[in-house]
Amino acid sequence: MTQIVLASTSAYRRALLEKLGIPFTTAAPQVDETPTPGENARHLVMRLAQAKAQALSTEYPNHLIIGSDQVCVLEGKIVGKPHTEEKAVEQLLIARNTIVTFYTGLALYNSASRNLQVICEPFDVHFRHLSEQEIRNYVRKEQPLQCAGSFKSEGLGITLFERLNGRDPNTLVGLPLIALCEMLRAENVSPLDDQG
Repeated sequence: MTQIVLASTSAYRRALLEKLGIPFTTAAPQVDETPTPGENARHLVMRLAQAKAQALSTEYPNHLIIGSDQVCVLEGKIVGKPHTEEKAVEQLLIARNTIVTFYTGLALYNSASRNLQVICEPFDVHFRHLSEQEIRNYVRKEQPLQCAGSFKSEGLGITLFERLNGRDPNTLVGLPLIALCEMLRAENVSPLDDQG
């Protein structure tokens, strides 16, 4: 059985991968996530997903290593995690009544064959009109301070939206499972195969 490593310590990504019912381990890749000058969101997330997957190849030489990275683009600018309540409120005030695009980079690296698959999966979030009080209440209740874009779509954040557009709702949480299953099948691994 091929061994799988998730190059992430994110509890959200781990929970998503657990949905597939395939055994895996997690490890933290040491990768500088600083964007290069002029780098667009799509290129950034693909570069970082690849770097995260390949960073663990020496430690895991015969594995399929999953790397993922995500950014939020608001008014043409890459937006990071807010870290404070005030910054979260500020981000959501700008986001209300607009479309925010999330770009999630996904890489699957076979450290034995050195085969690499990398994609970028976009996902659009259409925010409804929100009052400042609704935004402040949301931030206070959910504390989305470690989330790019200042919301958790899998929680109370769903109340902020008018609609969602994208191929896979898991993308918004940080790991596009439909695309990952395609990549795994290309490596002859399927969650639907007998595991035991």
